[in-house]
Amino acid sequence: MEFERARRVAAEWREVDATGSTNADLVAAAAAEPRLPHLTVLVTRDQRAGRGRLDRVWQAPPGSALAVSVLVRVPEVPPASRGWIPLAAGAAMAAAVAAQLPGRETGLKWPNDVLVDGRKICGILAEGTAGLEAVVIGSGINTAMRAEALPVPTATSFAALGASCDEDALLADYLGDLDRLLGTLADGPGAVRDTVRALCLTLGRDVTVSLPDGSALRGTATDLDADGRLVVAGRAISAGDVVHVR
Repeated sequence: MEFERARRVAAEWREVDATGSTNADLVAAAAAEPRLPHLTVLVTRDQRAGRGRLDRVWQAPPGSALAVSVLVRVPEVPPASRGWIPLAAGAAMAAAVAAQLPGRETGLKWPNDVLVDGRKICGILAEGTAGLEAVVIGSGINTAMRAEALPVPTATSFAALGASCDEDALLADYLGDLDRLLGTLADGPGAVRDTVRALCLTLGRDVTVSLPDGSALRGTATDLDADGRLVVAGRAISAGDVVHVR
């Protein structure tokens, strides 16, 4: 059976040959099936209309990337701490990727892109559902994508790094760590904040942040505040496109 380990971690497992967007499908399923359990997973190797942050389109040749969406139920997480959910997902995925790529610099670009040696291997998008006590977290991981097929020079993949991705181990590790980190949020963001800080490659870097109003902020990223916002030049940023200045 494929994904034997990951299936044991998931409460419910759904796998499709192809779809437009695993996130859109799982959000719709959560609305139609209100009893879907925490850690319901939908996965495919052929996502044809994926979406990233800021409504960007995410596409990959069939079989070259893994798209996975996870429904998490967070009624015990205080609303003030729920902004840490996508950050927790990024931390869990970064740890899962790092476990398979020893010796490489793996971590997070704020808020939740997973980078390996400075290039993006995975993007994450979290979407709330009705009532906001359930969240769908989607991830797109470049697994078998050849170097020449990478969409931008700042992207990478397991294959481009000369590695083979154990997809079952990757998802099992990710789901287990995600569940653990979300459990700690019921007591506040402290543990998640510490974990994300330790993995965040943006901290200590000079960055340029393109803000939603069209302006740009330049400075050193110094911290994550109590709400998960990136502190740049003394200003807390809740949304924006971050570029690491080399």
